[in-house]
Amino acid sequence: MFFLLSSLLSTQDTTDSLFSVWQDIDQADSIRAMALEDYIYAGYFYSDSDTTVLLGQQLLEFSQLKNFSKGIVNAFDLSGYNFFRRGDYKSALAHFNEGLEVAERIEYKYGQANILLKIGYIYHDNEDVVKALDYYQRSLSLFESIDDKMGVGSIYNELGSIYNHKGEFETSLEYYLKSIDLNQGLDDEFANSAQYTNIGNLYFGEGDYAQASEYYNKGLKLCERQSDKLGIAVCLSGLAFVHKGMGDVEKSLEYLERSLRISLDINDVQGMSSTRIEIGEICFEMEQFQRAIEYCQLSLESSTSIGDLGGQEDASDCLYRAYKEIGDLGQSLMFLEEKLFFNDSINSEESTVKLKEMEFYKQVVADSLAQVESDLKVALRHQIEVQKQSKNRNIAIGTGIFFLLLSGGFFSRWRYVQKSNAIISKERDRSERLLLNILPAEIAQELKEKGEAKARDHDLVTIIFSDFEGYTEKSARLTAQQLVKEINDCFKSFDQISEKYGVEKIKTIGDAYMAAGGLSTSTRDSVVKTVKAALEMQQFITDRFEGRNGNNEIAFEMRLGIHTGPVVAGIVGVKKFQYDIWGDTVNIAFRMENNGEIGKVNISNSTYEVIKNHPQFTFFP
Repeated sequence: MFFLLSSLLSTQDTTDSLFSVWQDIDQADSIRAMALEDYIYAGYFYSDSDTTVLLGQQLLEFSQLKNFSKGIVNAFDLSGYNFFRRGDYKSALAHFNEGLEVAERIEYKYGQANILLKIGYIYHDNEDVVKALDYYQRSLSLFESIDDKMGVGSIYNELGSIYNHKGEFETSLEYYLKSIDLNQGLDDEFANSAQYTNIGNLYFGEGDYAQASEYYNKGLKLCERQSDKLGIAVCLSGLAFVHKGMGDVEKSLEYLERSLRISLDINDVQGMSSTRIEIGEICFEMEQFQRAIEYCQLSLESSTSIGDLGGQEDASDCLYRAYKEIGDLGQSLMFLEEKLFFNDSINSEESTVKLKEMEFYKQVVADSLAQVESDLKVALRHQIEVQKQSKNRNIAIGTGIFFLLLSGGFFSRWRYVQKSNAIISKERDRSERLLLNILPAEIAQELKEKGEAKARDHDLVTIIFSDFEGYTEKSARLTAQQLVKEINDCFKSFDQISEKYGVEKIKTIGDAYMAAGGLSTSTRDSVVKTVKAALEMQQFITDRFEGRNGNNEIAFEMRLGIHTGPVVAGIVGVKKFQYDIWGDTVNIAFRMENNGEIGKVNISNSTYEVIKNHPQFTFFP
């Protein structure tokens, strides 16, 4: 789609010509749909949000009528992004999720990558950086797989903002500049407006007002040339902050009022809310308390309409202070209570999330590196006890024989020795089983004999990577106990399947499961067995999903990827032992999973070449 759009835009420069192509029923349906999409972006997207909503719905209905799947994806993407720019995150996320579902079903990687990036925007705007990074990473992998440098540049821009938030100036600036370089290499300077604005924010945070002003103005010029009203409003707000920082509140107020007019014009509720509170604060500083009340009250209403607790707290604080200054203690007290309420709500939400995360990770640790350390300690403790008992039993036997000869009680002592040996044997077996649960047999034996195990090269190892689809969204709807139980039930079954086919479980990280076949014996048969294990794992998850979904219970679907090749395997760590594997084979297996299809097993060409003639497997391109 991208190349077709580029061609179309290069030959038809005006919105009129785009509209003519859209109206021409002799054109192919796909061309008409793309022309309408370009027409929306060129004519209304940046300047008229309400018209964009109507035309976006028209694009969706046309694409659905003509069964043009990519058009459906693009329509959901466009509408979702329009709602996002208006601050309507709920509607934006709903549209993005519908578009993503279609894009994944038709394997439209460009569409997937675009929507994943924008879902990341939503979580990033709401300061959920962990979720944002998850979506950015998935988007980046897809953009890289289709060599979309513009998309990669967009991810770099977001990473720059994350590092800016963390206070890492140099790293943040590096990512912004890398994004700018990519766009300039594509001869698309217009795409850098957001990057220039972000660099302005970066310098503003450092107190370098001259540099901040320079970059805000660069961004402003590009936004004005594109008639990007939202971008213009953001840049004007940035320049307002610069002038306020320099002590010129009159100029700052002028820029904020210009920014607010644009936000009102395009119905940018988030922009209205934040700009009004800034104007209210300046009015408060200028001792224009009645005017401060007016703007802060409007900001409170805007924040309330979109459920922005932080904005509601700031507006209530402004109103509390302003009413206090004019002597209206009743209203002042009311807004103080409102401020404290919103503050408690924010802290409560944050605390709930943190507690849930802590509880979740505390229970998941049973399958993490910390548990590996614990298990090894138990194993070593068992072995020490066995050795102590063996030594004590030997002493007891020697002493006992002497007294037995004296007392004539040899038979009873013999029974005691036999019983003791049985206990020692049982403990030794238990210790052995525990070690084998943690390490492959060959590695465990070498570790016991030598106290260390050397790394090994393996030429033909087949790596399994699995990942639950929709994990983040679904896990948010489960309690920590429910989530851990669901994951544990799935991974217990995976462990059993791995044991059945002689596949070695390597580790789990959150909802990801990694296993490898061929570590003990690398043969073509080990590749076949590993693929069979993967198919059985996928079938288990599919059956579980269908059963639980039919009962309206939450269950996960899964992507699973496989690659075959050479790896290095060994134990890492001194205090926390972990058996792990490294090499490009692992990285490629991860990419196979990441680009796989839900409910299927995605294998690489290397794996296919080994098993392609096996009669039990059916392959699909």
